[in-house]
Amino acid sequence: MTWMIDGEILELSPGQAICVTRGQIHGFQNHGSVDASFLAIATPGVFGPGYFREIGEVLADTAGGPPDLAAVGAVMRRHGLTPAPPDAA
Repeated sequence: MTWMIDGEILELSPGQAICVTRGQIHGFQNHGSVDASFLAIATPGVFGPGYFREIGEVLADTAGGPPDLAAVGAVMRRHGLTPAPPDAA
């Protein structure tokens, strides 16, 4: 997976880990040809399972295409997160 944290690009391979601290602007993409997954541990817990369910629904609605960034932003705001502009990462 390709991660961007505060403008720095990091390529992570299976088994690698990173730490994104509170307030860092970050995002990720999978440019590979196989599905990727990751485990995120958020502490303190400022958002819960509802956030991930809602984001999952937004992503499912746009499967095969780019995500609806307005819908993603709305979910983030409902759960106390601040979306960054797409070019901020």
